[in-house]
Amino acid sequence: MPAVIDKGMNMFKKIMVPVDLAHKDAIEPAVTAASDLARHYGAEVCYVGVTATTPGSVARTPEEYQQKLDAFAQQQSQQHHGQAVSARAITSPDPVVDLNDVLVKAIKDTGADLVVMATHLPRHLDAVLPAHGGEVATHTDASVFLIRPSEGKR
Repeated sequence: MPAVIDKGMNMFKKIMVPVDLAHKDAIEPAVTAASDLARHYGAEVCYVGVTATTPGSVARTPEEYQQKLDAFAQQQSQQHHGQAVSARAITSPDPVVDLNDVLVKAIKDTGADLVVMATHLPRHLDAVLPAHGGEVATHTDASVFLIRPSEGKR
């Protein structure tokens, strides 16, 4: 018998999922986990993407990137969880350098109470350059759920 969820007492109301549209395969496990959690808790999912102000491999302009992120969010809702979605494209002159700070700000700006994000297996280099998920988790009050790649993609 499926659990009955009281929509007024949900543990999570808004789930933020950082996405990189250039690497959809790599983020798929995190997107799937977020979809399952959204369906379970009746939560909205906010997909956040960080893009450069210059043309890139996914889009030539930040506006085009936003359109593609909007389409991705709608597709996820229709195909996977059926919950309310939003998409926020954030521009940065240097997304690689600014990513952690931009994601922490996005958590506050979106009001997310859970972040579900893809990560990699721990490496020795993490002692010098920590992974994004760990850095984000230490700078926000939101819960952060890090999803490692599936066994076949490690």
